[in-house]
Amino acid sequence: MKHLKSIFFAMVIATLLLTACGGGPAATEAPTGSDATEAPAEAPAATEAPAADKKVATFIFTQEFDNLNPLYTNQWFTAITYQLWSCYAWTYDDQNAPVPVLVTELPTTENGGISEDGRTITFKLRDDIVWSDGTPITADDFVFTYEMYMDPNNTVASQSPYDQMESVVAEDPQTVVVTFNEVFAPWAATLWKGIIPKHVLQPVFEADGNLNAAEYNRTPMVGCGPFNFAEWEAGSFARFVANDSYWLGRPKLDEIFIRFVPDDASQIAALQSGEGDLGTFIAYSDIPTLEEAGTQMFTAFSGYNEGLYINLGDKGHPALKEQGVRQAIAYATDRESLVNDLLLGRTGVAATYWDNTPFVDPSIEPYPYDPAKANELLDAAGWTDSNGDGTRDKDGVELVLKYGTTTREIRKEIQAVFQQQLLEVGIGTELINAENFFDGYAEGGPAATGDLDIFEYSTVTQYPDPHVSEWYCDQIPTDEAPDGSNWQAVCDTDLEALFAQESSQVDAAAREATFHEISKLIFDQAYFIGIYWDPDIWAINSRLTNVKVSGATPFYNIIEWDIQQ
Repeated sequence: MKHLKSIFFAMVIATLLLTACGGGPAATEAPTGSDATEAPAEAPAATEAPAADKKVATFIFTQEFDNLNPLYTNQWFTAITYQLWSCYAWTYDDQNAPVPVLVTELPTTENGGISEDGRTITFKLRDDIVWSDGTPITADDFVFTYEMYMDPNNTVASQSPYDQMESVVAEDPQTVVVTFNEVFAPWAATLWKGIIPKHVLQPVFEADGNLNAAEYNRTPMVGCGPFNFAEWEAGSFARFVANDSYWLGRPKLDEIFIRFVPDDASQIAALQSGEGDLGTFIAYSDIPTLEEAGTQMFTAFSGYNEGLYINLGDKGHPALKEQGVRQAIAYATDRESLVNDLLLGRTGVAATYWDNTPFVDPSIEPYPYDPAKANELLDAAGWTDSNGDGTRDKDGVELVLKYGTTTREIRKEIQAVFQQQLLEVGIGTELINAENFFDGYAEGGPAATGDLDIFEYSTVTQYPDPHVSEWYCDQIPTDEAPDGSNWQAVCDTDLEALFAQESSQVDAAAREATFHEISKLIFDQAYFIGIYWDPDIWAINSRLTNVKVSGATPFYNIIEWDIQQ
């Protein structure tokens, strides 16, 4: 997920733009594989303005779609539109509770949907679901979707989690049976995000041998959401119109008009003037301006927490292999003042990778700002300023750390603050801001290759599921395995055993308890030092009513949104 919000997200950079980095969106660096198409420098005006007598909501996107077929993109701005015109089998509400869409309920062990061994999951489909052309949606569409993800002739963005499956079977038109190779605990957060219509795309696949150049990828005229795709004018806009026959009810809005703009300044101007009804990844510095204009601000936690990763690899500074030194870095940095001063006090100090979820040990509190404690730990570890140059040293090695991050202004400001505070306890830093920060090991990215001692960004799990693979020993990138995601090179066998345990736990309460152990271990070892909560910030025109926003599926209740006349 590192280079989307690289992944999902090298998006638009604006002063104090605080949105997550690493996966999805414009103010974050996107998760792996989401190379999004940037909006042109000057977004042309829409060639056809929305009709004045219709209820039309105008969304402002700072990224244009790259491909509308769910198989071929991980781009966040594209994926959120699937809640409009395509469909998830289920979405998540603003409390992260699942909301059935195509299924009658989510499978559990209690309702018989999950087998005793946890490997087989049975999905019961509603009997009234139809594609926008009236064709029934059946289990065959699910099987076809799976087959298209796994067919080697389709150059899909990612086969996960379908590559974890042993089989997908249509037991009858309303029953889909999925059997995993082994227990796959994060299935609910990863499966069936955008089903594709077999009756439309199977003939294309049979004729061309793949779907790589299917017309559907840009003009998906058959969908299954509350809105129907209408048009996409490259570099300018896209339109989605109400689906009059949607089985959960016709949406109250007649149309959603998405306007692509080149940067955050254009987005703020459109929102401030009322020309736009919705925008996201708002910089904290822009919030007062928008609030003065009467714009509603919505905060949705989506799993992102900005923090420092500590490099424990062979190329990392030797001092960082000592727990006391890592903890000293946490005690030496005043993150509460930083949040109040740089982020206007509008967010909170992060303690862990999983803040604002149930998966954090409730006893954990962020490390307090305590320079005296930091000095005590550094002294105990044998790092002292023996030569009087202002930085500590040990065995002839100066305690000077290479501290790297992206080129975002807010991160540069944080670096400057931390550099001063760390020097006060005798830790020197060399600040590095890399345009290629999110490049992988093979591309020579500075974090992935171990060239940084500490590095800052935010990434995400398969939200709202807590599972993540970047702490596994075998994910440390090497020449033989350059795609590894464990850039911090942490190889803790106790931690890995806990991750192996949670990934196979079917019982939700037991799995949550395991994550409490995981979060406490990472916190105590100071492998990750949280800086601030990095939620998605949405700006929504006050004329839009009945709006709720989910961190996992933002438009889950879009059929209820209305415009106050």
